[in-house]
Amino acid sequence: MKDIARRFPENPLLSPAHLAPSAAGLHIACLLNPGVFQFDGKTWLLVRVAERPQQNEIVVSFPVLTETGETEIMEIALDDADLIATDARVVRYKGVDYLTTLSHLRLLCSDDGVKFYEPDGYKKLFGKGALQTFGIEDCRVTQMGDTYYLTFTAVSASGVGVGMKTTTDWKTFKDHGMILPPHNKDCAIFEEKINGLYYMLHRPSSVDLGGNYIWLAESPDGEHWGNHKCIIKTRADNWDNARVGAGCAPIKTEKGWLEIYHGASYEHRYCLGAFLLDLNEPWKVLARSHDPIMIPTADYELTGFFGHVVFTNGHIVNGDELTIYYGAADEHVCGAKFSIKEILNSLVVS
Repeated sequence: MKDIARRFPENPLLSPAHLAPSAAGLHIACLLNPGVFQFDGKTWLLVRVAERPQQNEIVVSFPVLTETGETEIMEIALDDADLIATDARVVRYKGVDYLTTLSHLRLLCSDDGVKFYEPDGYKKLFGKGALQTFGIEDCRVTQMGDTYYLTFTAVSASGVGVGMKTTTDWKTFKDHGMILPPHNKDCAIFEEKINGLYYMLHRPSSVDLGGNYIWLAESPDGEHWGNHKCIIKTRADNWDNARVGAGCAPIKTEKGWLEIYHGASYEHRYCLGAFLLDLNEPWKVLARSHDPIMIPTADYELTGFFGHVVFTNGHIVNGDELTIYYGAADEHVCGAKFSIKEILNSLVVS
């Protein structure tokens, strides 16, 4: 099956070797799923950087943060009977799940949208406190006026929830804590109010009842959220039959709010699709992709830390041109362009 993405010929734009580890004794295993925004005349990525010690054939080792922000390395013998290490992303030891990497967020910028570098004077964002001891991940960035809203996945032994920070200058940040408790992720805030209210997309999950679906919530102040509605579900016998999740903030078009989302199959193949929401009543789904708009087909999307993955939570809109920056195979950061009109024309009316 062919998709409609026009991949950058320079892909991958960023790979682990392009950046330096945050501390001695660690190496970068993956670069993933950047938040994207424009600031100071440049295109910026807020890249998820996943680190761990070099691995060997005797132990599995991985970093965790203490509640005070110090990094500790855990080591478990690979022949330990209490260890389950069949997934590259997660290990289970004595009934507790741990991530094999520890993620933080790092700012990079570009003058041309292709060549990115780390500018001086901007700090790395690390997890902090009891609810972020396994790191912070997959940040979406929404701009409203002069304020940027950062919504990210906060991970700890207590679960996976949504944290939020705000900034106006990218050097000082206000921490709003966890705005959605576990289990929740994939949170994207709309870039303008609708009828006086803030809106967000998010994905709560239930292991026993329901599924990994996309929900809508509203807020009077952008911080306290309620009136949750389930709007997009997985589809049996389709490319998004296992889980779905929002990308970045929906794009306002004449036809409605256009949202790029990821869908995964039970075989763990991640593709991108789109859906359209009503401009004034965003809980109403007007149309949705039948086929993916992007499928992992390039070598750097098929093979990596976790292959057969394209995953986005950031884009730039310039007229009809949509530039998506995405994670490939849970290892590289890449870029692709789309026509918004072409995406809209591909949707099937609900």
